[in-house]
Amino acid sequence: MRKAIPYIKESLKAYYPESEISGFTRIIIEYITKKPYQQVYIDPFILSQESYAQIDSILDRLKKYEPIQYITEETEFYGLPFFVNRNVLIPRPETEELVELILNENKEPNLTVLDIGTGSGAIAIALAKQMNNANVTAWDISVMALDVAVINSKANSVDISFKRVDVLVDYPQDKKFDIIVSNPPYVLESEKSAMEQNVLAYEPHTALFVPDNDALIFYERIADIALDLLNPDGKLYFEINQAKGKETVAMLEKKGFKNIALFQDLSKKDRMVRAEKQN
Repeated sequence: MRKAIPYIKESLKAYYPESEISGFTRIIIEYITKKPYQQVYIDPFILSQESYAQIDSILDRLKKYEPIQYITEETEFYGLPFFVNRNVLIPRPETEELVELILNENKEPNLTVLDIGTGSGAIAIALAKQMNNANVTAWDISVMALDVAVINSKANSVDISFKRVDVLVDYPQDKKFDIIVSNPPYVLESEKSAMEQNVLAYEPHTALFVPDNDALIFYERIADIALDLLNPDGKLYFEINQAKGKETVAMLEKKGFKNIALFQDLSKKDRMVRAEKQN
């Protein structure tokens, strides 16, 4: 078993930095053996040829810069297990900070919550799991993404109402909400060149990119939906492009929201906005 660890590290040495390889090694070993990484040093069992073939398959895909989460089809978000595939974005740590902000500011029971552009269901499921008896609805334009989100809601034992909605076209108006949250597409087309190869080659572009000349297209539309569907004093939360914080705040001010606040992530980048609907 222990021979597999240096084998993995040596195989990836020409492709990734050492710190990233250490993370991959842990994930691969735990995925193949279904045992905690530290236990590998205790158990003297020998990997089968089939297991080594699995490792080689994973390494081949990593050498093509495919994200490890898509290879194993699993990741973690806010301490919860999630199934992911190429139909959804891989949840990011910054989005955990958005969830944390919402939880800190909304401790009342029985709140109604809408997650727009739910993808894997990460935000909706984390909120449903952590809030006190919240009633959570989640929308996405992609049927395939919704299929993933449903799998994740069942795996995490939460009851969420999922709906296919293209918010740029039309949206259900039969329900009001205390909280609307969205992490919509916000990466500019011009920012593609600065992105990691594994993101560009594998993650769904419709969930990532917006045109440079209409960077706030989803924020504008979702803000209008929030004005329609939020209860009085209801709250709107966005994850944003770090370069568009002031523009997003100005847009929300123009639309008449109150108590607008811009928050930075742990990397000190503008990353989240909260606004409230007027009475």
